[in-house]
Amino acid sequence: MVPTTEATDRIELVFSLFDADGNGYLERADFDLMSNRVVASVPAAREAVKERMAGAFRRYGETLLTELDANGDGRVSPEEFTSVVLNPQRFDAAVDEFAEALAAMGDPDGDGFVARPEFVALMIAIGFARPNIEALFEAFGPDGEDRVRVSTWADAIRDYYRPEKSGIAGDHLVPRA
Repeated sequence: MVPTTEATDRIELVFSLFDADGNGYLERADFDLMSNRVVASVPAAREAVKERMAGAFRRYGETLLTELDANGDGRVSPEEFTSVVLNPQRFDAAVDEFAEALAAMGDPDGDGFVARPEFVALMIAIGFARPNIEALFEAFGPDGEDRVRVSTWADAIRDYYRPEKSGIAGDHLVPRA
């Protein structure tokens, strides 16, 4: 399956954000840096939820390094990343775990909803731009209390990594020229 242009744009953006130290490669240290930023962005989250998020980042990074490091140099280049990360058969389990953990981080009181402040804090910690974050949250159709369902966000994260998807809420995260 050939990825859509939108899927490729989404993945290029994710690579640039996950390259937390900016050296042009994804390495274990990048996922540690990102994990620490994301976990710290919602101080009210329960400790178990924070640990789940940190574990999901660790396993996501390990999966990337195991599955995508084609030349065995201990890091993932942009080319290695884009060639495999959009392969659902190889990557769905890691994306699932990450999606569930990230969405749960946005629900510190465990009521099944993510309020805008937590959503924005988490997405800024990952590195997305504020206007794109706000556009995404609006695309989710927040309720009267300015919240979205945890499941809505988790499903949107899964969609973000689907190679055949275009015109999805996650496309709002990609800056447009």
